[in-house]
Amino acid sequence: MPSHYALLLIDIINDFEFEHGDALLSYTLPAAKQIKKLKQTCKEHNIPVIYVNDNYGQWQSDFRHLVAHCQNKEVRGQTIAKLLTPDKDDFFILKPKFSGFFSTPLEILLQHLGVDHLIITGVAGNMCVLFTANDAYMRNYQIHVPKDCVASNDKMANDSALDYMQQVLKAKIDPSEHLIAEISKRGSR
Repeated sequence: MPSHYALLLIDIINDFEFEHGDALLSYTLPAAKQIKKLKQTCKEHNIPVIYVNDNYGQWQSDFRHLVAHCQNKEVRGQTIAKLLTPDKDDFFILKPKFSGFFSTPLEILLQHLGVDHLIITGVAGNMCVLFTANDAYMRNYQIHVPKDCVASNDKMANDSALDYMQQVLKAKIDPSEHLIAEISKRGSR
């Protein structure tokens, strides 16, 4: 059976206007630059890109409103929101809690796309990325969490989460350049 990938960007469209937001932002900016390169490679090889985002308690909002808020307001996360602007053919899922699977249609979308390998990127590595990876593992997905494409507001917490994902969830945590090379070598899905 061929491997079909999808790239998940967890909570990357984010205003970072919360306690410890500056700390998280300082680690996220370098990760966002790597995510952009990975996203570009995925797009070149027809790998679907899925933004999985919190609604941040704005229950009457939608994803486009969230993108506009982060790009057009003077918020901490503006640079990242502009760097990783969703394309028209990208998918998006709004999530109410930490995991991208909890009370969302993500699993149905992945089944529709025929995905069996998830590339999970974003923030925070020790929270939403970890919970999404855990739920992906429970659903038998092969998991890739490029260690340079996730960030937490504390390096030690991020490293600990990556170690957990590698040891327990069997995630591959090689840097994104390894995954980019693998995708490029493998060709289109």
